[in-house]
Amino acid sequence: MNLLNSSGNKKRELGFLILYAAAFYAFIIHRSLQLSRDHYLKLFGLRPGWLLPHRLNDVSDAQWRNFQGNLPVLTVVFTLFTLIANLLRTSFHLKARGMSIIWILISFTYLSYLHGACIIFILSIASVNFLFVKIFARTKYFSFVFWIFNIFFLLCNRVYEGYSFYMIGQRWAYLDNFRGTFRWHICFNFVVLRMISFGYDYHWAHRDSHFDHKKHIQRCDICKSGKTCYQSLQERGVQNDKFSFMTYLSYLVYAPLYLAGPIVSFNAFASQLDVPQNNLSARDIAWYGLRWVFSLLLMELMTHLFYYNAFAISGMWKELHPMDVFIIGYGVLIFMWLKFFLIWRYFRFWSLICGIEVPENMPRCINNCYNLETFWKNWHASYNKWLVRYLYIPLGGTRRKLLNVWVVFTFVAIWHDLEWKLLSWAWLTCLFFIPEMILKSAVNAFQVESTHGEFVVRELSAVAGAITITCLMVANLVGFVIGPSGISWLISQFLNREGLPVLAGMLLTFYVGTKLMFHIHDAKQSSS
Repeated sequence: MNLLNSSGNKKRELGFLILYAAAFYAFIIHRSLQLSRDHYLKLFGLRPGWLLPHRLNDVSDAQWRNFQGNLPVLTVVFTLFTLIANLLRTSFHLKARGMSIIWILISFTYLSYLHGACIIFILSIASVNFLFVKIFARTKYFSFVFWIFNIFFLLCNRVYEGYSFYMIGQRWAYLDNFRGTFRWHICFNFVVLRMISFGYDYHWAHRDSHFDHKKHIQRCDICKSGKTCYQSLQERGVQNDKFSFMTYLSYLVYAPLYLAGPIVSFNAFASQLDVPQNNLSARDIAWYGLRWVFSLLLMELMTHLFYYNAFAISGMWKELHPMDVFIIGYGVLIFMWLKFFLIWRYFRFWSLICGIEVPENMPRCINNCYNLETFWKNWHASYNKWLVRYLYIPLGGTRRKLLNVWVVFTFVAIWHDLEWKLLSWAWLTCLFFIPEMILKSAVNAFQVESTHGEFVVRELSAVAGAITITCLMVANLVGFVIGPSGISWLISQFLNREGLPVLAGMLLTFYVGTKLMFHIHDAKQSSS
């Protein structure tokens, strides 16, 4: 009887949650349209639109503007690269060594346009790293000196803005006139991750693996079906001959993933260079590309109707009511999610066509994450996998979780850029992680033996989810929009007479959203 009552209550609750969510988004859309219409003359970064007549388009975000503007050229270039690589692979039955050479030639043609003579810097640092790994990989102190080596170059590249040839000598100064169209040291952040991946995968290749392949096959649906999942490719390792300079170099500069990722481990890349991925069929990849086109149209519709990022860039949000500040802040996060979703899926699409499967970077929508751990597993997911494998686990993993998150997020901030606001974002995120970890430990220790106990835990988890989402919004706005100097202003806006009802409504909305996510999770569990 209790079970029937519980099921009925959950259905009624779900109905209420859906109605509330529909009303919330109706209000958000209506108010966003009103804000964009009333203030567009004061906003920066709006350009004539193409999708909707008589509507300006928000292209205030430089990263999105550059990607969108170069999309036709990128598509033509990658179509040509893909045709060449796949034609040569099938015509000459090329394996890892042959494909390494092909991709080095293709990728350096690409890089010569992007970076010009600065390819010399990339090759020099990459070569030194390769020699370093080959010499020191079997030593006890490898991890310590290897990290110092790579972080040193990561910082120097930023401090010296990619260096100049004049620093080497006056006779080389003329090469500064041929620096290409894109700053090489920005892209090199991804190359550093690949250099570290190569070093550790080579280091671990000479040790006993803790990966139990038989147990993995029993649990993994992909491997059960006769295919090979990404985790298996990554953990299984490759033969020693794959750790050659050619394969290493092709991995560092592999054209489809060079600019923005997603990030693939060396083991997984080298394995698929030898035998192309077979998890996704040509039909699956075509459908993946079509879904991307639909997502692009959604982004264009959004930036034509709602000028969230332009409000943030122009500083106009400081003149708005707290309710409107919340709407703009929420809208900016949705815009950021969709922007990265489109950029990463675009490059992953080309990599899949070329036979290299990489992790999906945005496997879950931002509106379906109610705790920090879930959010970071699903936002730049390939980077999260990289951090766990090459930094978090070597530091001690869950045994030192409270300490490790500070090291990991500080590295993430430095990896992005040398900015105080990014460090503030990283440390705020770590602070917000602490109560979540403590709460999770308490919930895991608490044995739920009754329907009432389950209800209490669920309600407390929903309240915690609402607080976590609020903290996540604050951390991301500080890191990417308002900076650390804006924290006091933000607090003052939401703790005054006008702001407190908005704060209460915001927490209630996130509470409802968290409960809705619980229902989605339950539905997935029951269907699997």
